[in-house]
Amino acid sequence: MDKLVRHIKFPLTFDSKRLKEDLEKVLSKKWIAHYNTGNYSGNWTSVALMSQNGKSDSIYAVPSDDGKLIATDALEICDYFKEVLDGFTFEKTAVRLLQLEAGAAIKPHTDNDLGYEDGSFRLHIPIVTNSEVEFILDGERLEMKEGECWYINANFTHSVANRGAVSRVHLVIDGLKNEWTDNMFYKEAPKESFDKPKPIMSDEQKQLMIAELKRMNSPAAEQLLKELEQ
Repeated sequence: MDKLVRHIKFPLTFDSKRLKEDLEKVLSKKWIAHYNTGNYSGNWTSVALMSQNGKSDSIYAVPSDDGKLIATDALEICDYFKEVLDGFTFEKTAVRLLQLEAGAAIKPHTDNDLGYEDGSFRLHIPIVTNSEVEFILDGERLEMKEGECWYINANFTHSVANRGAVSRVHLVIDGLKNEWTDNMFYKEAPKESFDKPKPIMSDEQKQLMIAELKRMNSPAAEQLLKELEQ
C-alpha cells in the first residue's frame, strides 16, 4: 500500500463563521456516544445530519441496506450545512458531526474499505478545533484547520487526541466515488496513486492455482491460466 494516497487537503475553504452558527443550532440535539466504545477514552459523541430514517440519533456509518440517506431533523434547521452538502455531488453513505471533547482520545485503529481505491471515501471538514489536537495518520500528524476540507484514507492506522481545552467538532462525510469525485481527486493526485497494488503470489501458491485451474477446464479458467503463465 506504499504508493497509495494517505490524505489530500483539497483547495476548498468553507465559511468558518457560518459552520459554527449551524453547529450552535445542533448543540441542543441529543448527541450519541460513538458506538465503538472500546476504541476511545473520554467523550466522543455524534449527531447524524443524514440517515436512512431521518433521525439525528442514527449515527451508524454503515447503512443497514441499500436505502438512500435523507436529511435528519438536525440538518433541516441548518441552511449552511445543506449548502455545503449540496455542493458535493456524490452519493453519501454517512453524514455526521463528530465531537471529541477536551481530554478525549481515539485509539489507533483502521476503518476497512474507506480509501478512494475501494470506491468509497471519507471527508473531514473541521468546524471547531485547536492547535492541541493531534490527528495522526500512518505516523504523520495532520493539522486540519477550521473550514478546510480533507480526504483521509481511513484504511491506514489513525488516532486522535484532543489535548486542548475545547471540544473538537468535525463534519464527516462518507461517500461513493463517481465521475465528479474522480475529477476532484485526480486534480490533486495522479489516478495511478489510487490503484491497489496486485497481491504478490509465491511460486508454490501459483503452482497450486495453475493445477486447480487446469482441473476446472473452463473458458474462464483457461483465460486465467494464460495470464498466470505469462
